[in-house]
Amino acid sequence: MEIRHPLPPFTEETAREKVKLAENGWNSRDPIKVAQAYSIETEWRNRDQFINGRDAVQEFLKTKWTKELDYKLKKELWAFSDNRIAVRFEYEYHNSAGQWFRAYGNENWEFNEQGLMTKRYASINDLKIDESERKL
Repeated sequence: MEIRHPLPPFTEETAREKVKLAENGWNSRDPIKVAQAYSIETEWRNRDQFINGRDAVQEFLKTKWTKELDYKLKKELWAFSDNRIAVRFEYEYHNSAGQWFRAYGNENWEFNEQGLMTKRYASINDLKIDESERKL
């Protein structure tokens, strides 16, 4: 049985730890490693895409990081209760043409008893920026 600590129900300390682990994982830009944090049957909404299952998450991330180059993410705990966490985030990347972007968003997460994320709902907006405007 897969277990991914910290486990729910979350305290402020364990919720912050879960957010930091997610941030570190996504900043690795390793689709296999990141996908392991999600349950086999995980459900996602990412912008206008609906993604179901760990294998689909892995493929989504692989595609994402071939397009979003030099990706760097910062997440912040917004709220938590029992087995749910809400975060706000921003990340920066550039495309193959060299255009930089900063993305802003919010995510709602739900976890099973083993600490794997079963649901991830993300709302994200991109803003074109000059490379000189990068913060991350």
